[in-house]
Amino acid sequence: MQVTMTVNGEQVTAEVEPRMLLVHFLRDQLQLTGTHWGCDTSNCGTCVVEVDGEPVKSCTMLAAMASGHSVRTVEGLEVDGRLDPVQEGFMQCHGLQCGFCTPGMMITARCLLESNPDPTEDEIREAISGQICRCTGYTTIVRSVQWAAKARKDQAEKEGATA
Repeated sequence: MQVTMTVNGEQVTAEVEPRMLLVHFLRDQLQLTGTHWGCDTSNCGTCVVEVDGEPVKSCTMLAAMASGHSVRTVEGLEVDGRLDPVQEGFMQCHGLQCGFCTPGMMITARCLLESNPDPTEDEIREAISGQICRCTGYTTIVRSVQWAAKARKDQAEKEGATA
């Protein structure tokens, strides 16, 4: 069957098997390997991508279900050679160790900050609660998201001051 969707800002049309999962479509057909495939049961959250502004576990969504929708992967966070504040935050605050959960965590953090630009620690922890990190203990991930929220706020204030 044919699917058409917007992936990281570009329209994509491809033939897929009706049972193909979105994670496999992104990784195998589009070569967007930043989206990781972990447990295949929706428990670990490494496969999280953004669909129409919401974090979605791509191992539980068929590629056909994403047809007509907008999908953003971790590759779509960087724009015009500039890292997203979430990506910067993970670098600045050591929010990753092995990096396996990181793409999904970053997408979830980006979605959170879009709906809540100044989340509390508890709100951040709740947002990432559907994802497993076996390395960091989550403290540095929370700090990374807080860093990104502050960086966005600082940038908005700076742009407001120069306007």
